[in-house]
Amino acid sequence: MTVTMQESTRSITVPPDARNTPPPRRRGRKPLITFGHWWWALPAIALVIGVHYVATLTGGFFAFTNWTGLGDWDFVGLDNFVRIFQDPLLLGAVWNTLFLAFASVILTNVFGLLYALAINRMLKTRYLLRTLLFMPVVLSPLAVAYVWKFIFQFNGPLNGLLGFLGLEELQKVWLADPTWSIWAILITVVWQQTGFTMVIYLAGLASVPVEVEEAAALDGAGIWGRFWHVTVPAIRPSIAIATTLGIIQGLRIFDQILALTAGGPAGATETLATEVYKQAFSLGQFGFGSALALVLTVIILAFAILQQYVTRDRSLGKD
Repeated sequence: MTVTMQESTRSITVPPDARNTPPPRRRGRKPLITFGHWWWALPAIALVIGVHYVATLTGGFFAFTNWTGLGDWDFVGLDNFVRIFQDPLLLGAVWNTLFLAFASVILTNVFGLLYALAINRMLKTRYLLRTLLFMPVVLSPLAVAYVWKFIFQFNGPLNGLLGFLGLEELQKVWLADPTWSIWAILITVVWQQTGFTMVIYLAGLASVPVEVEEAAALDGAGIWGRFWHVTVPAIRPSIAIATTLGIIQGLRIFDQILALTAGGPAGATETLATEVYKQAFSLGQFGFGSALALVLTVIILAFAILQQYVTRDRSLGKD
């Protein structure tokens, strides 16, 4: 009797391989999603491939031709690209494109981060301020541009305010001045896109632990120290997202330029996006317009890759 009880209480040893073996699936039950259901996505995949990728590859091919949109065309090789980089007006368009892209990215990120830090936890009216600051984002770029066009008119509110303050010498025809027209477009773009960047940073700041900030403050870290050593590392993914989207959006600015200056005065605000529209649809040079679009695409891709490399999380490679 004693031997039987000892044998019954003896522990059972389970082989290591048996512990990781998943339980057998019951027969007769099918999974909710199988590989046979992928064909439901075929219409959407075909639409994306046909509308986006096929059209992009076709435009890239016509960038090496002299097609005018009608009739026959000839293969011209790199002649369109040589023409782009030999035309001073087109080189100015490239410079304006880069200027608006980088200036808008810097300003929207600076102001967006400042707004996010200001209304993240401190203000009681932060929810109302978030709505007011984000409201320009949902408006049409054309509608915003026409509002700012009224503000920048010679008899508009901006010059009226300067006259009221006794600064008549600063009054200008803002949109007709080759020096200040590009800055007027930049102000319009930054005013509309800052709210979107603010929302991205608010999402990043929500992941910063309050306890870490309080511990840094108790250790004697100042505002700048807490921001640089605690906040910035925590919102690094938000910085990457905001700058990537900002660069892509900045390189494609079109609506605001078309509504405010239409590329003038004297081509002072032309960009690659406006030149693509004018060459392809106004002048009928679809081959040359496709070459301009291809150059813009390569610039966007290059800066997006470079930005991802610069803002990557280097701590992952040290593990």
